[in-house]
Amino acid sequence: MVKTLIKLEALKRIRSTSFARSLTIGIFILLIGVLLLGYLLLFGLFLNKIITEVLEKPDAINFINSNLLYFFLLELIYRYFIQQLPVINLENYLHLPIPKSTIVHFLLVCSFISPLNIIALLLFGPFAFIELKATFGPTPAFVWLGAILLTSWSIHWFVLWFKQRFEDSLIGTLVVFSALLLSIGSSYFGLYDLGAFFEPVFTFALENPAPIFLLMAALILSYFLCFAFYRQNAYLEELSEGDHLQFANQNLGFLSKFGLAGEMANLEWKLIIRHKKSRTFLTLCLLFLLYGLIFYNNPAYLKETGFNYLFIFVGTFITGIFMLQYGQLFLSWNSPTFDFYVHQKNGLRALVKGKYLLFTGISFICFILSVPYVYFGWDVLLIHLATFLFNMGVTIHLVIYMALWKPKPMNLHKGSVFNYEGMGLSQFLMIIPLVAVPYAVFLPVAYLFGDYSGLLALAVIGGFGLLIFPMISTKMADAVVDRKYEISASFRQEI
Repeated sequence: MVKTLIKLEALKRIRSTSFARSLTIGIFILLIGVLLLGYLLLFGLFLNKIITEVLEKPDAINFINSNLLYFFLLELIYRYFIQQLPVINLENYLHLPIPKSTIVHFLLVCSFISPLNIIALLLFGPFAFIELKATFGPTPAFVWLGAILLTSWSIHWFVLWFKQRFEDSLIGTLVVFSALLLSIGSSYFGLYDLGAFFEPVFTFALENPAPIFLLMAALILSYFLCFAFYRQNAYLEELSEGDHLQFANQNLGFLSKFGLAGEMANLEWKLIIRHKKSRTFLTLCLLFLLYGLIFYNNPAYLKETGFNYLFIFVGTFITGIFMLQYGQLFLSWNSPTFDFYVHQKNGLRALVKGKYLLFTGISFICFILSVPYVYFGWDVLLIHLATFLFNMGVTIHLVIYMALWKPKPMNLHKGSVFNYEGMGLSQFLMIIPLVAVPYAVFLPVAYLFGDYSGLLALAVIGGFGLLIFPMISTKMADAVVDRKYEISASFRQEI
């Protein structure tokens, strides 16, 4: 039975019209993955030296045990965004004479075959078999490593259940990040150290094998929790109730004041809220507002006079991340319904201007939400203001112009991670205008007249771009109208 499922899955992939492209991308990702896993193994080999010599902690074992909780919380986050079910459509198999339980077991076992499940082994395996084995002996080292792996694998099954239970919603994302921020925040401000609370569990694993049996039970329970949920909800319709977002049909009222373009922007907003891939981009947009915390309070990036030029990229990124992520697939989001806009009077022009309106609106909200960064200095606020104006006056047009190069169709119901539908060469190259163009303006002026003159140049050019915004956006709409049949034909290709 399992051989039949594997054969059907292999045939589906081989017979796909995009097999060659998927194979090429898969090989590229495999090479990158092997490289990253190699770095993790190298990090694991030098983990003891990093802790004792770089971090200057006298007891590496106690330090690791005290911070394993934060590793698992971080693992929960990257699994939440990266971990996916294997590419298998339940509706293609549920009508076959195969027990539903067999299909679900196959689905879950396939999901376990992932490089994510060996990250903990690569990080802590070398430490266990080099350092712990020499100090405590082979059995305690094996039990300690087993406790870590069982915890990591329990998180795997929990995330599969959690993601499907909350349908990649904003609520689920907030729950995951709140758990991390509260635990780190409580430790940072000295309120409560959760890491120290869980430290005895892994220390005890070096003395007694009991924790490994308890964690094995937790692993089994998490698997059957996941299995029971999928088994209960495995029907021909999707594993979703469909109406879990009560606000999916709500409008952004202020957009209606902008006429037909505003109505199109409202439709685009509903599209973002309803579909997993677009909803993920919106969620990441909010999360990346915290990106500045990595740089603005880091002594390594501070200067006695002026500011670090890297902050230009940070400001551009914070105020323009949604425009870059969502805008790179400018028309692909509408590929299933593009013909509808083609045959409507001024439909395409309204669609393009509605997208412009939505991009500028969300970017403005990101700028407003980034204002509290003024806590790190007024220069940070000036950087955000200048980069926001430049994004709205210049970068937005460059992103949209590049997105019009051979747009590709896309299935909106799939997740965003490792989903390259709608992606072409131009989409991968789109990072260039986001990074290079602001620096092309800023660096010469800053070199000749000073840092703040460079910011002024960004703001002035961005402001000028806003003055001629209607003219440029109209030309972009004209470009879409002129190529409407070519774009429509490309969207009719099978994904």
